[in-house]
Amino acid sequence: MASSDQDLVPLLDKDGVRLTVDDALATVTLTNPDKRNAQSPALWRALTEAGRQLPGSVRVVVLRAEGKSFSAGLDRQAFTPEGFDGEPSFVDLARGSDAELDATIAGYQEAFTWWRRSDIISVAAVQGHAIGAGFQLALACDLRVVADDVQFAMRETSLGLVPDLTGTHPLVSLVGYARALEICVTGRFVTADEAVNTGLASLAVPAGQLDDAVADLTSAVLAAPRDAVIETKALLRGAQDRDYEAQRAAERQSQARRLRDLAGVGD
Repeated sequence: MASSDQDLVPLLDKDGVRLTVDDALATVTLTNPDKRNAQSPALWRALTEAGRQLPGSVRVVVLRAEGKSFSAGLDRQAFTPEGFDGEPSFVDLARGSDAELDATIAGYQEAFTWWRRSDIISVAAVQGHAIGAGFQLALACDLRVVADDVQFAMRETSLGLVPDLTGTHPLVSLVGYARALEICVTGRFVTADEAVNTGLASLAVPAGQLDDAVADLTSAVLAAPRDAVIETKALLRGAQDRDYEAQRAAERQSQARRLRDLAGVGD
């Protein structure tokens, strides 16, 4: 990375989230290591705001976390009767109407949706525990590079809940239905080797090499022309919903746009 995250003036720094931008590279850092970067509605709002504040020049967003754990998941204060100060408790949410409950959860999900925007590539640098909401936040990104001490776990089902922060779709897409089901209903840990072998992670490295590995990956992404990266991302994302012939057609259409653009010929 061209500059250290700590050397840059943050565009956002609140509620456990810091956003810095260095030209085409943005870094979103979880900044509450004393609580293992446990998550709360305030943190989710800050993550949503970080996405909205990204300048148009940004091509790659790195998500990282301070301390030994990426994120231990939802702050356990959420499970107390009083919940978080100024926030509805779980009991309050349960007493609301279906529409109110749906709108509240949809608001929480906004923190997890923007990472797959068509105009950026997002990379999660994950070390230590990434549990529940932490696992889902890592899954929200396009790519994951992990330290060899990583421990993913989806613990919501064990608590009588379900994963509801957008993690189920990418998990099934990456590892398949059966393994995703087994990971979720058992709540077991997924370690670095399994993460790489099943496609959850692109690469696993010793913890001390995580930043350098992510820097190498982001440099490689930034070396490719932006428009070609955007077109390729859209082509691959759409492949999940197309059959073979439809994907062939999409490839032809995408390539035609690229050739015309390179040749300076309008549609």
